[in-house]
Amino acid sequence: MPANPFYHRDQYAADLAQQLLKPTALQVQVRSGVFLSGIRRIGKTTFLRQDLMPALEAKGALVIYVDLWADRSKSPASLVHEAVRTTLSELAAPGTKLLDRFKGLNVGAAGVTFGFQVDAVGKPGGATLGDVFTELVDKVKSDVVLIVDEVQQALGTEEGNNLLFALKAARDAVNTRPNTPGHLLFLGTGSHKSLVADMATRRSQPFAGAVSTGYEPLDADFVRWKHEQLQQLDGIKLPSQPVMYQGFLAVGQRPEELQNALVLLQSRPEPPDMAFPIICTTLAAAASEVDIATLESLGALACAIFDRIVQGNESGESGLFSADAINSYSEQIGMAVDTPQVQNMAARMIAANLIHRQSHGVYAVADPFVRQVWRQRKTMQLPGQSSGAGDMA
Repeated sequence: MPANPFYHRDQYAADLAQQLLKPTALQVQVRSGVFLSGIRRIGKTTFLRQDLMPALEAKGALVIYVDLWADRSKSPASLVHEAVRTTLSELAAPGTKLLDRFKGLNVGAAGVTFGFQVDAVGKPGGATLGDVFTELVDKVKSDVVLIVDEVQQALGTEEGNNLLFALKAARDAVNTRPNTPGHLLFLGTGSHKSLVADMATRRSQPFAGAVSTGYEPLDADFVRWKHEQLQQLDGIKLPSQPVMYQGFLAVGQRPEELQNALVLLQSRPEPPDMAFPIICTTLAAAASEVDIATLESLGALACAIFDRIVQGNESGESGLFSADAINSYSEQIGMAVDTPQVQNMAARMIAANLIHRQSHGVYAVADPFVRQVWRQRKTMQLPGQSSGAGDMA
């Protein structure tokens, strides 16, 4: 096993922490909230926990982290309230590591005393999140950063929407005070690119006006680190570093898929540089089939729309609802369609996280990994396969 199981992105974490806690005049919008999106399984959560949270804490911030996928049986509001109560309890109890971090604030040995009942936070009659975070900032005299992973899970239910509005109200209660000793920073991350971006850009959303940005995927430096660590093991088959990097790109810059490819390589008789690209291409196709099956289950119209996006500009395709596009869809599926049908199908594809809005009227494939495999499938046109399936649905 490698000596260090985690690849640390210290500079990326330090830069993001600096922007959040010490924004310049051009970065001050981060205090309205930051929404960080990226495709699935590219290392976002690992980065948050292993790099960003320590970087924020090193700069004096108190960080509260909650993963809305941690327990799908609980509502997002319940998970957030639990995380807040846990942090408050650690500050209120003697001898905890968290309390020790803030021991220079004239906090007694018995811990922080709050002017509300900690156990009642999030329950009927309990303190509001605005009251809680205002007092928390005053007690620790520092910035408080709330990180909500898979934040899009809070959408779609009344309770989830109420939570977001309550967090926005808490943000305003803390950050608009004159001479506040700290700010409340909200960082939401998620793998549903359209929904996460919409939370920062749509006027109907409580965090409208917040910063929306993309997560920077792992790059060649990660592959170099991985290659050097594995070279320390005896008897392991490894491709050359350039071939390993190309394989990493082929599997969508997903570290778990790279690991799977390296494991499969150990049982292949061919030279590593010959076998590894084949393994990665096979894994890429298999992984994308789940999304492609979802797309095809929506019907031929969905496939026609998706294909138009795939064949368009890599940064996004406009004109999905133009007369030319409508006529093209009708020809491809063999029946007439109208603009409302196409708009409805596009909305369903966004909900399924197959495509996302880049900007007004511009759409892109949510996962470039799937875009790549779709194009390969269309080019190869294997027997029994096609770029569309089923009825219009």
